[in-house]
Amino acid sequence: MTVTVNGLDELKKLAGSDLGTSDWIEVTQDRIDTFADATGDHQWIHVDPERAAAGPFGAPIAHGYLTLSLFIPLFTELLDVQGVTTKVNYGLNKVRFPSPVKAGSRIRLAGRLTEVEDVPGGVQIAVDGTIEIEGGTKPAAVLQSLSRFYA
Repeated sequence: MTVTVNGLDELKKLAGSDLGTSDWIEVTQDRIDTFADATGDHQWIHVDPERAAAGPFGAPIAHGYLTLSLFIPLFTELLDVQGVTTKVNYGLNKVRFPSPVKAGSRIRLAGRLTEVEDVPGGVQIAVDGTIEIEGGTKPAAVLQSLSRFYA
């Protein structure tokens, strides 16, 4: 369920809050192929299902950066900040990919709003995120995302 806040003052009150989990989304082979086309990364382990089936993971896997890029659509299911003029990604802190995402797997985001700090004209938030793989024992990605919201 989405947490909705109106304005920066309400956002500040959420510091330290668990934001819950997003819905599951499927990482299809088509999505992997489209990402490969967009980035020029056509390594066989991602785009050649037959060869990848005989590879170390037994199936094609998503690019780590594809998994990371899905943070934003998953995150928008967790937090909706209204009453601001601009929302921007500011960067990432530590990012790790403990487990590959096989084509056809479903992933979701679990998030925690760890910090909200003032910056000129707005606030910066830090969100600790874990991208989980349905039925997996290890997460696909663990990260801290920084975003800025301007009044």
